[in-house]
Amino acid sequence: MSDEQLDDLTQPQRDRLAFVELRVRFIGDIRRQDLVSRFGIQSAAATRDLAIYKELAPGNIDYDTKAKCYVLGEDFKPLFDFPPERVLSWLTQGFGDGEPSQLKAWVASEIPSRLTHPDLDVLACVTRAIHQECPIRVEYHSISSGQTERQIVPFALIDNGLRWHVRAFDRKSQEFRDFVITRIKRPVLLRDEEVQAHERGDQDIQWTRIVELELIPHPDQPRSEVTEMDYGMRDGVLRMKLRAATAGYILRKWSVDSSPDHSLRGPEYRLWLKNPLALYGVRNAVLAPGYRSPDQA
Repeated sequence: MSDEQLDDLTQPQRDRLAFVELRVRFIGDIRRQDLVSRFGIQSAAATRDLAIYKELAPGNIDYDTKAKCYVLGEDFKPLFDFPPERVLSWLTQGFGDGEPSQLKAWVASEIPSRLTHPDLDVLACVTRAIHQECPIRVEYHSISSGQTERQIVPFALIDNGLRWHVRAFDRKSQEFRDFVITRIKRPVLLRDEEVQAHERGDQDIQWTRIVELELIPHPDQPRSEVTEMDYGMRDGVLRMKLRAATAGYILRKWSVDSSPDHSLRGPEYRLWLKNPLALYGVRNAVLAPGYRSPDQA
């Protein structure tokens, strides 16, 4: 495929082909109806787009006669160069799925850069496993255990503000854990492996449990009224409902003093967790600044 062949297409066609690639690479399949619904085109036009994509990128998609849809080809090579942030925005928020090179900012802005980005091929395998509800075999690297081979059953992505994780059941430890995507190497979908009932996300207590947190201006910081304005507080309180599996990440990201006696000092601690007992039993509460379990207290 050459750039000239893409240049011969209209911009709407290019956007639709970019959508085809996003769907098949990160979800694992695409149907004609997906194009019809997304772009409001006729079925004949959707069929033509899929044929054009297959012609431009032989080996990228194959037709599955049993499932009646196009699936990822074994010789997939991307046509479009999608930035990781764009892919993650599309996966988690469902917008911005046109051709990446045509993005234009409406107003001048600056967004802090991440220090790490997941490898898109690894991310694609993980997200296909989530969508298709199947396990994957991975080579995982951790600081505590080094390199290990694991089978995990992923079901959700988590952005902790610093890096992306995948929430999954780990068959090695027989528990649900967060895996840093940049530490995953050589993932392989295990399509023939059956997922057991206890490995599914609805059995993850830390994921299904919702904790209600009350954040207030830090009692030892000046100008509490400004903090109330910054965070849109009502009656001096910001109430949040979070999954237990993400609570520690959020409190760390926003530098919320989670000590029982608001004892942390520093200008970054503008918020205090008024009800730290809500974190009892939350496994990643240890990430919350200053948090001490009732037993430690």
